[in-house]
Amino acid sequence: MDTPVLDAETPLLAEVTPSALSALGVAPFADTLGFGPRTRVAVLLVDGLGWDLLAAHADDAPVLSQVPRRPLRVGYPATTAAGLAAIGTGVASGEHGFVGYTFDLPGVGVLNALRWRRHPDGEDLHALVSPDEVQRLPTVFARAAQGGLNSTVVSSAQFADTPLTRAVLSGGRYVGTLALGDLAAAVPAALAPAGSFCYAYHGDLDLMGHLHGPGSSPWRMQLRQVDRLVESLIEALPRGAALAVVADHGMVTLDDSVVDLDAEPALTDGVRALAGEARARHVYVEDGAVDDVLAAWREILGERAWVLPRAQAVEAGWFGPVVADRVLPRIGDVVAAARGRSGMVRRVHEPRESALVGQHGSLSSAEQLVPFALAVND
Repeated sequence: MDTPVLDAETPLLAEVTPSALSALGVAPFADTLGFGPRTRVAVLLVDGLGWDLLAAHADDAPVLSQVPRRPLRVGYPATTAAGLAAIGTGVASGEHGFVGYTFDLPGVGVLNALRWRRHPDGEDLHALVSPDEVQRLPTVFARAAQGGLNSTVVSSAQFADTPLTRAVLSGGRYVGTLALGDLAAAVPAALAPAGSFCYAYHGDLDLMGHLHGPGSSPWRMQLRQVDRLVESLIEALPRGAALAVVADHGMVTLDDSVVDLDAEPALTDGVRALAGEARARHVYVEDGAVDDVLAAWREILGERAWVLPRAQAVEAGWFGPVVADRVLPRIGDVVAAARGRSGMVRRVHEPRESALVGQHGSLSSAEQLVPFALAVND
């Protein structure tokens, strides 16, 4: 089984917020992305805006396409929980611990990181699983506030007090928004005082990609609205400020090579739990069954996925340069990353997720590369 070679030359999404804080004078961070020095910095994360997708649909985003930009690599898995945690902590998934959309939490079971429920049956885990236990590192927003900055998170009002928000976005003032209009107004307001750091999130482009496919007409119409948002934010930048537009992952449209794990008994023999998502699976196996499960997944999936044992995936750097001891058990005994436009769905156990047209999570450039577009007002 060949192992994909990760691109070590492309900067990581996890470098964005540490670079921003360094530009604002907060030690001991380093500005590896060239923000500063600045008096104010905003970071806008557009969920699902891949580098390849932006390049292919530049006509729908004329403002964003003219902003100087370079690619970032989001890391594995290329999914929202991991991406938001990378932004919120400044480290990769092997350290912050959000190793998937869903993952096995020892002593708890499979946690859906976005909904904070047991996956896939939906039992609420808010009272049982503390965000501070799942993610123990200080957030960059807390460190910004400690460094004397005005630290603000601007995102949907529905996420204001969710466990995921508390785990990776806590420490600053949270401003809940309901639409693009109040998001566009909230960011300049957050940047009004000198010494301000603002992170903002927009999620509807990802939703259009999942439902209709990346590059579809609804997706392109939403990209046009994102471009107007970026234009508004650039126009409102005060002198000495910078705005970085980034994303948490790109997206691909699945083809007919998709495998339904629920319909292949050989893929669940010896398996105690399945997690992750259609393009990035964690396979947790019964004692003594790793070799058999690994062999079965490799045989059945063939060229449709890279299938590695946990130790090999960790050694290859999939989860970043460091994997903490507390995080290691959250990674599957076997890890499967889809190739091409294939996927590993579960139509019985995950009907909603399996029905999505657009998917992400794996190691393709379409999923891994996102823009780092930097606008400044000098």
